[in-house]
Amino acid sequence: MNHKLMRPKTEVLLGLLSPGLLIYCFIVVLPLFVSFRYSLFDWSGGINMEFVGLGNYIDLVQDGDFWFSFKNNVMIIMLSILGQVGIAFVVSALLMSKLLKWREFHRVVIFLPVVLSAVVIGFLWTIIYSKDMGLLNWILKALHLESFIIPWLDDPRYVIYTVTIPLIWQYIGFYLIIFMAAMQSIPKDIFEVADIDGATGIKKAVYITLPLLYDTLKVAIMLCIAGNMKVFDHIYVMTGGGPGKSSTVMAQYAYDNSFVMFKLGYGSAISIGILVLSLALILLSRKLMGGNKNEA
Repeated sequence: MNHKLMRPKTEVLLGLLSPGLLIYCFIVVLPLFVSFRYSLFDWSGGINMEFVGLGNYIDLVQDGDFWFSFKNNVMIIMLSILGQVGIAFVVSALLMSKLLKWREFHRVVIFLPVVLSAVVIGFLWTIIYSKDMGLLNWILKALHLESFIIPWLDDPRYVIYTVTIPLIWQYIGFYLIIFMAAMQSIPKDIFEVADIDGATGIKKAVYITLPLLYDTLKVAIMLCIAGNMKVFDHIYVMTGGGPGKSSTVMAQYAYDNSFVMFKLGYGSAISIGILVLSLALILLSRKLMGGNKNEA
């Protein structure tokens, strides 16, 4: 069969791709350039815009609050890689094994939080963490573990951990689907040979499944970094960045500067800074994880 006869003409390909490309440019590329333009001005939203060049970026590099919020994002990313990606891999390995019954039921239950709104998740976990009527404190009291009760969302020492738990809980199902799709593409003959050789479930997961899913794991980690660098909704609903600034993340810091203090030029500079740091972390993760292991 001549495959050249089946290939659409260039004009047809451009016609099919152009609507999606136009939408992408309008909602992603154009706002990026507009944001960079605004970041070069001292602008409070009015008519007057004072050009300051790279002044906002110089202030950003020297802004301790910005770097503190970046540290919070990095902490959330580290916890989320262990929680979202790590738990999803373990659960997907269990679902693909013969140890777990009712696989479809477990998949639906685990994936269900992914489709819920981040605002709903934030309110739900705010109620769970509530001091007086929260489910978590009620369970601790029922187990006579009152000594473990703390102000979950009001203690600066623990708040960054408590606001990360809802993030982990919500998106385990997202990475679960990714890993299960990748695991289903692994030939069953490999696992059958491993069973004959006496490999247990843990050994199969560590020495067979994990190496074969290396590229998928790398993509999952990059998605986890990108997603948690722009986290905003959950934390804004649960703590508003408090107590004080202990749970403030970069997206909220940009929001506060832009729409609370009306420093729109500086807020745009923060947004560009978030983009640069996100790309830097993603490239760093690729460097640390190495290249494609399947390449010769």
